[in-house]
Amino acid sequence: MKGINRARTGLAGAVATFTILALAACGGGSDTAADGGDTGDGGSDLIRVGFSQLGAESGWRTANTESVKESLSKDNGFDLKFVDAQQKQENQIKALRDFIAQDVDVIAFSPVIETGWDEVLQEIKDSGIPVVLVDRTVDTTVDDPFVTWIGADFKAEGTTAGEWVAENAPDAKIFELQGTLGSGAQVDREEGFGEVVGEQIIGKASGNFTRAEGKTAVEAALQAYPDMTMIFTHNDDMGLGAIEAIEAAGKVPGKDIQIVSVDGVRDGLQALVDKKFNFVVECNPVFGDQLAELITKVYDGEDVPKETIVIDKAFDQTITQADVDARAY
Repeated sequence: MKGINRARTGLAGAVATFTILALAACGGGSDTAADGGDTGDGGSDLIRVGFSQLGAESGWRTANTESVKESLSKDNGFDLKFVDAQQKQENQIKALRDFIAQDVDVIAFSPVIETGWDEVLQEIKDSGIPVVLVDRTVDTTVDDPFVTWIGADFKAEGTTAGEWVAENAPDAKIFELQGTLGSGAQVDREEGFGEVVGEQIIGKASGNFTRAEGKTAVEAALQAYPDMTMIFTHNDDMGLGAIEAIEAAGKVPGKDIQIVSVDGVRDGLQALVDKKFNFVVECNPVFGDQLAELITKVYDGEDVPKETIVIDKAFDQTITQADVDARAY
């Protein structure tokens, strides 16, 4: 049988073959649902993957989850056990421990925040199960805690957004609408953007990557920073909430207050076509096929890169309705 042998610590010296996975996606509900595949001996020919998604906070994550589930299907040789953590770290930690108990071949997860994983990552390492990080990263003291990571370059996304602002709105007074504080996406996008146009930022607040909280944060910002002329939002959903708040205040989004966003989901690009967004940096969620290929290579005992960067694009208001309609997400 193909695979890399690994000893199971504390399991009577049992030896199992393993594969590796990477994944981050959305999810709805808190199911521990298998995406196809047997869970007992009858599924021994399938690569058993336990994946904890951080939540279903945005259109981006929904698209990412759909891509991952489609690629990691039973028909493609995977037994996927999927858990939506509902944006709570404690739910993810419980899911990871459940995956250890189920003796899966690979554990993959997209961490809600970067810190607080030391104990459970050590438990996973002691069990001999390989870890693949998807989309987001961790900050841990555990030595060599994961085999590989796949996702976007969040800092580069922030840098690209900042460069557009520097060229097209060098005098803008910017309110930064941040994602979940402490998450890799929030930390890195803030850093990349700030290194380019940090002196133009007049205020910051978190919208937790959701449309509702983005709207609430911008409602408060309109009162606190009446002179702001631009919003840099860490994802499209918060930006769409910002549009609602701006319009409710009697202002014109995209004109009175420009909006620069990250993600590139269909609703966000539609706002760009409608001239309510001014610039969007893509964070491509559709990389399930790359993930499946990566897992297969590990399972076959091939070397894999420590990280795989998903290629992103950027869009301005020259995008057409046909471009938006053709999007897969």
